[in-house]
Amino acid sequence: MATRFIQRYSAGERTNHWLIVLLFLGAGLSGLAFFHPGFYFLTALFGGGTWARILHPFMGLLMALCFFVMFLKLWRHNVMNDADKEWMKHSGEMLRGDKSRMPPAGRYNAGQKQVFWVMATSLAVLVLTGFIFWQPWFADSFPIVARRIAVVLHALSATVLILTVIVHVYAAIWVKGTFRAMTRGTVTEGWARQNHAQWHREMTGKQ
Repeated sequence: MATRFIQRYSAGERTNHWLIVLLFLGAGLSGLAFFHPGFYFLTALFGGGTWARILHPFMGLLMALCFFVMFLKLWRHNVMNDADKEWMKHSGEMLRGDKSRMPPAGRYNAGQKQVFWVMATSLAVLVLTGFIFWQPWFADSFPIVARRIAVVLHALSATVLILTVIVHVYAAIWVKGTFRAMTRGTVTEGWARQNHAQWHREMTGKQ
């Protein structure tokens, strides 16, 4: 029998996702260049230190705007519910290879929902703190103490975001067939039934 596919993401959603990825790499690499002298060589990717410092906030802001577009479309699918609490209770067993006690997940499971909200929170903090010490536009409107605190919170939020992205990428690779959703927009019925049984029923009407 021919493999049947289910639409998971539209072309516009995939384009927005990969734009976020590119902007994340740009903002992340330029940010690392200023985080520690050992990473300053990364400024060469942006035409030197001056251009890296100019481009960094604009790339970060554009990334946040693209994520906000995605947030508006997906936040309802990422609200935690009772089934997610049950999913979390058995997540350790799943990581050890036993999925027999996992409850059927909707479009996103509890782990994916947590990643979504951590990313959203981290980006919000990055944007707010970034404005506070963005020279020469806004920094002079804030006291020195506020700028110093903002720099520390900015670095912490960036670290959390980078680690969360690593988890996100690892999970996408670990669950075979997931990567296809963001490259071709579809997943197989078998993948949907195995990993997101509730969503599979909603999309196909099948048990």
